[in-house]
Amino acid sequence: MGRTNEPPRLPEGSFAAWSRDRLATARRGADECGDVWQLEPGVYVAATAGPCEAVLRRAQDFPKASSPLFPPLKRSTGAPTSEERARAHAARMRGLRPQAVAARIGEIAPGAARFADQWPTGQDVEILPPVRHALAEIGVRYLFSEDAPTLLPFASQLFLAREVLVRPSHWEWPPWIPTPARRFRTRQQTAFTNALRPIVQRRRSSGRLGDDMLGQMLRPSARYGLLPEEAVLDTLPGITVATFETPSRAAGWILLHLARYPQAAGRVAAEAALLPADPAATTSTHLDRLQYTQALVREVLRLHPPSWLLTRRVTRPTELAGYTVDAGSTVLVCPYTAQRDAREHTDPDQFQPERWLDDSGSPAKPGVFLSFGTGPHACEGAALAMAMLTLLTAQTARRCHLSEPRGPEPGYQVTTLEGLATVGLRLRATLRG
Repeated sequence: MGRTNEPPRLPEGSFAAWSRDRLATARRGADECGDVWQLEPGVYVAATAGPCEAVLRRAQDFPKASSPLFPPLKRSTGAPTSEERARAHAARMRGLRPQAVAARIGEIAPGAARFADQWPTGQDVEILPPVRHALAEIGVRYLFSEDAPTLLPFASQLFLAREVLVRPSHWEWPPWIPTPARRFRTRQQTAFTNALRPIVQRRRSSGRLGDDMLGQMLRPSARYGLLPEEAVLDTLPGITVATFETPSRAAGWILLHLARYPQAAGRVAAEAALLPADPAATTSTHLDRLQYTQALVREVLRLHPPSWLLTRRVTRPTELAGYTVDAGSTVLVCPYTAQRDAREHTDPDQFQPERWLDDSGSPAKPGVFLSFGTGPHACEGAALAMAMLTLLTAQTARRCHLSEPRGPEPGYQVTTLEGLATVGLRLRATLRG
């Protein structure tokens, strides 16, 4: 006899339907089945705010898969211990917390202004490659300051290795098989580490550790002292790529909305006109005044979360939204549907940046927002990403009117396999008068 407290199955739902149109199937599942639904035996989708937040916060019951994109390199000295990795994560967070980002807005803003100034006008441009390059320059400089020019080419190769690894394949090879993509990843990771190692050694030997994120990691803690060099090196490839890979996906959606909603873009431009003429003079106070711009960024991220689906494994029999979930099951957490729930947001499919502002124009929190996750594995670079995206949006709107190419077909393709992105997005910029 079957279990009576299983989540409902979506009629005609299967991996085949899921593969054809993931977003549409996710919406159908949420609409027809409710908070949690079953895609296949042992595969469940958390579709609304409550279950999504429960899964993300209950990390012991629903742990994140321990398969990093850039695993520690094999060395004769062995990989860092789990305790050393935890200490490295804590040290990294010192450089990424909101207060640290706020103190360095003047280092982030020039890259955003440079991107807007260099956008060619009067022609349709495939915009994601230059967006990615601009955000990589900003992100790598934030992490490594004056050493960024040395490391930026290696960071770009790390991104390429990531793209090769996540391409769809008919076969899912066991992790121990050295496929060409994994060998390429190892080569690029080794090259990045080899470029970074002398920088770490130079900073430590000179005593000039720096005020960037790397400098925070090189500072001894009162409790543990210095982090081992290998623990510093192994933790940095992943966060280096993360500073620009996910924000680039988000930026594509944001720029598309600036093109589609000229009135909203004009309001952003009016706010941005009050920024300093010298971008390096931008401070956290200036950023805080971009309230509508930040609301627009949050609204785009609500509608199109770049990490729209998160995977968790179930370690032991547990309960989720009143259903029993067996150990060994997979739970897919879906911020895309959770943030389009009418119980959380009025007119949830409408683009309304104003929903994030109260009547006085101050920031408000009207409903669930999971675009950066939540709980122990929430995005550690959320403050940096918001600063980068807000300034990129403001500087672009201040300089340009954006428009989509003319024609019946959209100038991009939506992909969902490794995040929600506008592949091939083409936009045209004309200077504001």
